[in-house]
Amino acid sequence: MRSLLFVPGNQPSKLEKAKGLSPDVLVLDLEDSVPPAEKEKGRAVVQEWLPAMVAPPRRLFVRVNPLSSGLTEADIAAIVGPGLDGISLPKVNSPADIAKADGLIASAERARGLAPGGVKLIPWIETARSILHAEEIARASARVIGMAFGADDFALDMGIVRSEDGRELLLPRGLLAIAARAAGVAALDGVYANFKHEDGLLGEARIARQRGFAGKFLIHPAQVKPANRIFAPSAQEVERAGKIVAAFDEAVAKGVAVAVVDGEMVDTPVAEQARKLLELAESLE
Repeated sequence: MRSLLFVPGNQPSKLEKAKGLSPDVLVLDLEDSVPPAEKEKGRAVVQEWLPAMVAPPRRLFVRVNPLSSGLTEADIAAIVGPGLDGISLPKVNSPADIAKADGLIASAERARGLAPGGVKLIPWIETARSILHAEEIARASARVIGMAFGADDFALDMGIVRSEDGRELLLPRGLLAIAARAAGVAALDGVYANFKHEDGLLGEARIARQRGFAGKFLIHPAQVKPANRIFAPSAQEVERAGKIVAAFDEAVAKGVAVAVVDGEMVDTPVAEQARKLLELAESLE
């Protein structure tokens, strides 16, 4: 899930264009990109278009409205069906929110005759409260496969004025990544709003990857390729990882648990990290 691209759910013209796009995850949006007066229309449009948007191996998600809106139950009932990989749930504050969403999804799966547990969940962590309970939220249901950081809503909740470099958000981003890793799910970064500023997107994505994020939500098709590039191992990283694994395995075969690569010591944690990078590169191929 390197690239998760939002498409407004109430705009058929953009849905048509999105059919041919290749992000890792296509996210039809019923929340922020749909104005209040268009909510019911957006739900009906997404329900109609969902079958046409199924295009494996691309995953298909829908971001529903938050539980506090009173719209979530109708959203879930309308969209759960064959081909839907998961639901993105905004403004999650506690494990109880996940439990409620899990119940709504399970009910919709039964109504559609789907196998239980097939529809996954990506909750959005967007408040001080949810950051402090992020691991509990991730563990609240087996459906949860990732957690997304909502920078703008977090800044609103904290009364923070966002800066260009985003240094004020380094701590909550780090806490979410740690909680996601502890729970065994993916940490996913929120959107970079200036879709015409590729350097800014690349910089923010690099920082996110360095902190343990696996991918990033996007708002424009032009952001897909840059995000995929940043959240995938580079050719140089793959080459070095291969050298590390080969040298370490050779050392172990000689009864030594340390090797030297390009003048740097390589021990077990470094070698295992290199193996994981090679596995990720192979899976992406």
